[in-house]
Amino acid sequence: MSNNENISHRNASQPPGRMKLANALRILLNDKEFDAITTSEIARTAGVNEALIYRYFGDKRGLLHQILSEFLDDYIGQIESDLGGIKGSLNQLRKLIWCHIRMFEANRVYAKLFLMEVRSFPGYFGGHCYGQVKRYSNILLRILEEGIKSGEIRDDISIRSLRQVVIGGIEHLCLPEIIFDRDFSVDQFTEDLCCILFQGIAGGRKVGKKDSEGDHKKPAEATLPARRDGRSKKRD
Repeated sequence: MSNNENISHRNASQPPGRMKLANALRILLNDKEFDAITTSEIARTAGVNEALIYRYFGDKRGLLHQILSEFLDDYIGQIESDLGGIKGSLNQLRKLIWCHIRMFEANRVYAKLFLMEVRSFPGYFGGHCYGQVKRYSNILLRILEEGIKSGEIRDDISIRSLRQVVIGGIEHLCLPEIIFDRDFSVDQFTEDLCCILFQGIAGGRKVGKKDSEGDHKKPAEATLPARRDGRSKKRD
């Protein structure tokens, strides 16, 4: 099923009142912070009875998690489609990073909600919205696993730590710009993060350790990335 077909199927299966409430909150979030929006305001904008919020979503936050979950469902569907024609794990990783940063840049309201609002609420981590986040995280995990198998990515680093570094790097690059509503370059942020991930930050100069008196010891021998058998190979 294509992404557009998935959206159409989801909309067709929902009661009209439920869809109206979700659309009303989307509209209101463009102009107001979530905490400043009341349930009566959502219902009035939707043109439905306020009681439907509690019937369909439990409360206002449940409604928020629902629209975020739908947003993620659409985004993940598009990501899966885009990655399908890309060969090579590092190429796929670069594409995923670019798409993630682009999503934050183009959807500032949702970006702020994901990065600053929902994670402060414990109930978020047991709901469907967080399930979508884990689904997305597993896409990244599969890319990294395939990269290790193919030899594109070294195998002596924790794959789960690497996944957290990728996601954390994206979020921390974008967060200040989202908070202060500043423009940023998707291409430049992608290039910066990929350069750090793919090439590292170590320069070519050998660096020695300082002893307790402040003198430099003999520089340690530089090593190449670990071999497939997990051992390091000394540089000639």
